[in-house]
Amino acid sequence: MIGFSMPELLLILGIALVVFGPGKLPEVGKAVGKSIQEFKKAMAEEETAKEKTVIRTTSRDEHEQG
Repeated sequence: MIGFSMPELLLILGIALVVFGPGKLPEVGKAVGKSIQEFKKAMAEEETAKEKTVIRTTSRDEHEQG
């Protein structure tokens, strides 16, 4: 994960405040949070699918050899 120090976070927050304004900032934050959550969920699902494929392939190879 990318590490940010406190001054960097404050700078990003300040820029976001200027760009989006104080009224829209909570909506933008919520949308970004939701996007990150969906991205993490998709990555976890992809990892699970890869693991299942490896298990099936390994199981099939062992069965064919035995």
